[in-house]
Amino acid sequence: MAEQQPKPSRRSFFAGLGAVAAAGAAAKLLPQSSQALTDSAVAAPEPTGDSYRLTEHVKKYYRTTTI
Repeated sequence: MAEQQPKPSRRSFFAGLGAVAAAGAAAKLLPQSSQALTDSAVAAPEPTGDSYRLTEHVKKYYRTTTI
């Protein structure tokens, strides 16, 4: 006799679909986070305190205010 396999339910389909989507998102984000860790380890340490820092957004502001 042939056994009848139970029909997959809609709930199990969407649970599997969610798991695949989560795994895909994690795989896509994982290389970026490891790259960010290596970049931060190589970068110069940030000065401590509330002193002035010439960051990229400050440089952009200075460029927009030139006459």
